[in-house]
Amino acid sequence: MVPYIRRTDWPPHVELIEHLRSALPEADVVVHGDIEAERLSEVTVAIVDGPSAEQLASMPNLALIQSTWAGVEKILPVVPDGIAVARMIDPQLGATMAEAVLAWTLYLHREMPRYARQQRERTWRMHPMVKAAQRRVGIVGLGSLGARAATTLAEQGFDVAGWSRSSKSIDGVACFDGDDGLEDLLNRSDIVVNLLPDTPATVGLLGDAAFAAMPAGGSIINFGRGPTIDDDALLAALDAGHLDHAVLDVFDVEPLPREHAFWTHESVTVLPHISGPTSTDTAAVIAAENVRRFLEIGELPTDAIVDRTRGY
Repeated sequence: MVPYIRRTDWPPHVELIEHLRSALPEADVVVHGDIEAERLSEVTVAIVDGPSAEQLASMPNLALIQSTWAGVEKILPVVPDGIAVARMIDPQLGATMAEAVLAWTLYLHREMPRYARQQRERTWRMHPMVKAAQRRVGIVGLGSLGARAATTLAEQGFDVAGWSRSSKSIDGVACFDGDDGLEDLLNRSDIVVNLLPDTPATVGLLGDAAFAAMPAGGSIINFGRGPTIDDDALLAALDAGHLDHAVLDVFDVEPLPREHAFWTHESVTVLPHISGPTSTDTAAVIAAENVRRFLEIGELPTDAIVDRTRGY
């Protein structure tokens, strides 16, 4: 028996459950709320899609949680000590995110915000085009998603660099690391793309100092997590004209409150957390295979196990 767990105050994810049952036919994939209380002690592994602390605490022998999400910052706080957590590493998610990064990089590269303003003003004015090779893009966060996005941009001819806390090497991408490396990346990036997870070390990482380090007229894309960006610092940089535009898909509070300044700021594009949605069919296959190996031979998906000290 493998429970599927999602908070009861959220609507059920019927499609995901169907895909999980299809991908793991040898197990009984059961919605947590449908399991008899006396059988919860049988559970050793569960597939989660946003669980509550109470749901997880009800299974005393739980040893592994397989998440269907790439980010785990909302899951870790409710997971009891001693339980391994595997995040979702799905090549399809990497492709989806890389597609979004390319799309919105092109949006900024081809100056769509400027032409949209001109349309509102009924102004007919052409501007010189910058070649992709002359547009410097910096990826902050070179995990599986960041590396795929960086490679995709490089394949399209952009001058791409990336930053991570530890040293990385990616063909066609200039790689920086460490505190000094972040400033070096920001110094040389016309467009900065944030793909960092939400951890104590990343909260407010992109603030006044980071924006000041970027070239005048630069832009930012945030497809990582909202808390990485200091909202007030970003608004100040935009209002001062130092930064030209921000494409934001993630926020400190979601949905973004209606009174937030981002909604009406002419230099901000607001997206409703759509850059990297879970692909239910492919995620189900990956979750099923990880669960299968654990049940059959006790093997953990080591590449996906979360390091709680780092938060990812």
